Amino acid sequence: MKGNIVVGQSGGPTAVINSSVAGVYAAAKKLGVKKVYGMVHGIQGFLQDNLCDLDKYLADETGIELLKRTPSAFLGSCRFKMPKIEGHEDVYEKVFEIMEKHDIECLFYAGGNDSMDTVKMLSDYAAAHNKPQRFMGVPKTIDNDLPITDHCPGYGSAAKYIAASLKEVIRDNESFGVEKPTVCIVEIMGRNAGWLTAAAALAKGEDCNGVDAIYLPEKTFDMDAFMAKVKHLSETKSSVVIAVSEGIKIADGRYVCELANENVAVDAFGHKQMSGTAVYLAAEIAKETGLKTRAIEFSTLQRAATHLASLTDINEAFQVGHDAVLAAEEGKTGMMITLDRNGDDPYQCGTSAYDIHAIANVERPVPAEWITEDGCGLNEGYEKYARPLIMGELQPLFVNGLPRHLVRK
Repeated sequence: MKGNIVVGQSGGPTAVINSSVAGVYAAAKKLGVKKVYGMVHGIQGFLQDNLCDLDKYLADETGIELLKRTPSAFLGSCRFKMPKIEGHEDVYEKVFEIMEKHDIECLFYAGGNDSMDTVKMLSDYAAAHNKPQRFMGVPKTIDNDLPITDHCPGYGSAAKYIAASLKEVIRDNESFGVEKPTVCIVEIMGRNAGWLTAAAALAKGEDCNGVDAIYLPEKTFDMDAFMAKVKHLSETKSSVVIAVSEGIKIADGRYVCELANENVAVDAFGHKQMSGTAVYLAAEIAKETGLKTRAIEFSTLQRAATHLASLTDINEAFQVGHDAVLAAEEGKTGMMITLDRNGDDPYQCGTSAYDIHAIANVERPVPAEWITEDGCGLNEGYEKYARPLIMGELQPLFVNGLPRHLVRK
C-alpha cells in the first residue's frame, strides 16, 4: 500500500479487541505503511476527524505486548449507526474527505454485526462512486453470532471467564450444606444468540459437577417448566446454580426481563437494553417456593477480563487484524476476515477473506443439535467446538500488585 491506513473499534469491547489493532499495526508496518492512524471512538470519532497516530504507542514491541494485555477498546468505541446512503450522501462524502485529507488508502473496522454493516455501506458507496479507498472488516464479538466465520475473536476469552467464574460460584454455593439449598441464578449476556450462556457447560469437569441447568434464547422460555425444574432440583440437591441468558423470551415474544420492567431502553440500532432477568427469576422462585435465592449478573465483567483471557483468542484476534491488512494489500475490499477451523485434534485454524454482504446484519444462533432435548443444557458437540477456544493464558504484566494496561493519552 502506498498510502496510510486507519483502524477503528466499534460496539461492545472485548478482552482481545486490542490484539486486533496490534495485528493491523504490525502487518502494516511490515509492509512499509508510513502512518497507521487509530479512530478515536470509531466511525463517530472519524467523522469528527478525531484520529491518533499509533506510532506514539506501538512503535516498539513493548507497546504491542502491553496492548495485547489491555482490556476494552484502547481507541475508544461507539454505537453509531451510519444512515442509509440515499439522502445522506454528505455523511459518506465526509468519510472520504477525511480519508483523502490524511492520505488514507484503507479503513479497517473491528466489530460485530452492526460494525460489519458500516463496512458494507462504505464499500458499497465507494464502488458506486468510483472511489479508490478500500474497507475491510475485522471480526469481533463476545456474542459469537457472526455468520460464515467458525467463531469470533472475543468469544473464547468471554467463555473462559464465564466457565471459570461459574466454577467459583458453584464452589461457593456448595459451601452451605443446609437442609434447603440456595438457588443461584446467574445472568449471562446474549440478546438473541445464546453462545455466551452455552459456555456455562464448560464449567463441568473432574472437579466440578457444573451448573444444574442452562437456558438459551434459542428456546422459548416456559416459566411453569422452569419453576418445576427448580422445585425438583431443590428437593434432590443441597445447592442449585442455573445459568440464564439475558435474552430469554416467553411464548408471546417478550423478554423475561421485560416482565419486571416494560420500559426497556433501546440503543441507536433499536436493540433493547438487557438487564434484570436473574433478579426477576430469583424473586419469583423465592415467592413461590420460600427458598433462599441469589441473583448474579456477570455484566461487563465477562468482556473485560483480560487477566483471564484465552491465549488462543488473543493470538487469533491478532491474526485476523494482521490478515485483514494482507488482504487489503492484495486489493481486496468490502470483505471480512473469517476464522476457518481445519482440525480439532489437534485444533487448527486458518483465515480467509469473505464478502461482507453475506455477513452484515446476519445473526448466527447456537445450532439446535447442540442443545439437549429438554432444552436446558448443551451436549458434547458444543464442548468439542468450544473447548479449544478457551485454551492457554497470557500472563499480565503486574505493577504494584495489579495488571498494567496501555492507556491512550
